[in-house]
Amino acid sequence: MTWSILARDASGAFGIAIASRFFAVGALCPHARSGVGALSTQALMNPLYGNAGLALLASGMPAPQAVRALVAGDGGRDHRQLHMIDAHGQVGAHTGAACIGWCGHLAGAGWSIAGNMLAGAEVLAATAFAYERLALLPFAERLIGALEAGEAAGGDKRGKQAAALLIVTTEDYPSLTLRVDDHEDPLVELRRLHERSLERFVPFTACLPTKARPEGIIDRAAIEAEVERFAAARAARTLR
Repeated sequence: MTWSILARDASGAFGIAIASRFFAVGALCPHARSGVGALSTQALMNPLYGNAGLALLASGMPAPQAVRALVAGDGGRDHRQLHMIDAHGQVGAHTGAACIGWCGHLAGAGWSIAGNMLAGAEVLAATAFAYERLALLPFAERLIGALEAGEAAGGDKRGKQAAALLIVTTEDYPSLTLRVDDHEDPLVELRRLHERSLERFVPFTACLPTKARPEGIIDRAAIEAEVERFAAARAARTLR
C-alpha cells in the first residue's frame, strides 16, 4: 500500500516522505514534532499512534521501546506497520504478520524506511541507497530523491496515487508540509510543489515568528529582501 522514509538530519530536523496507491496518504500516516521525533503509521494504519507515539518520545522513551508499547496495546497489531525515529536518531519499527507483501522495514544511521504491498525488497534498498548517495542535497530534496529511487525500483505494486512531505525544524509548526492527495504521477507533482515552494513560500516562512524571534520580521521590505536573497543563493547553487 505504502512506503515511507523518516530521517533526522545533522541540524536535528525531522523529515518524512511518503508515497502510496492510497488517497491522501499524507492526511493520516505521517506525524512529527520539533525536538521530539517522527513516525509513520501504515498498512491498516492506526492514526491514534500519531499523538500517542510522539507523547511517548517526548517523555524520553526511546523509539524502539515506544514502538513496542504502542503495538502491545493494539489488538490489530498484526495488520499494522509502524516506524519511528527519536531525537537521538534511534529507530524503532514494526511490520505486522498480516501485512500484505512485499512488506518490511530497513534502518540506518538517522533514518528508517518501511513499506507494504511493494514490488519487492528492492524498493526499500533503492530508497536507502539514494538517501545515502544524496547526502549533499538539502534535506527535503534528499527525501524526495530517495522516494523517486524507490519508485524506479518498483514502488507500490498496485500503482501510484498520493505522496507527501513533512519537515519540522525548531518550531512547533512545520517548516514545510506538502501533500499530493490524488494524482496520476504523485512524486512528479510532489517535486513540482517543492520547487514552487522554493520560489517564495520557504523564504517567506523564514520570516515568521519563532521561539527565538517571537515577533518575526514584520517589515515588508525586509521580507522581500529575504526572498530575493534566497533566490540569489539558490541560483548560485544551480550554476555551480
